[in-house]
Amino acid sequence: MLTSKQRSKLRAQASAIEPIFQIGKGGVSEAMIQDLSRALDARELIKITVLKNSDLDPKETVNQLAELLFAEPVGAVGSKIVLYRYSKKKKEHVPLD
Repeated sequence: MLTSKQRSKLRAQASAIEPIFQIGKGGVSEAMIQDLSRALDARELIKITVLKNSDLDPKETVNQLAELLFAEPVGAVGSKIVLYRYSKKKKEHVPLD
């Protein structure tokens, strides 16, 4: 569980990264979940765009994805979603403090 201070720091770090996935009208598939999991293992902090043609609400989707991926929801602002998951595979970790 992230503290509000850690979440704030992660949001600030996420502002500098580009979205690496897009969720469109097809929604979230099992293949996308696997790709997101691999991305979290490699990066720890990822940003996703929910396209306008999608029926999904970003604020609801961030929590659903976090649950499916065993990740922490960092935030959902506008059409952007940010997720964080600590990775044991990564040598250098995203600083939380």
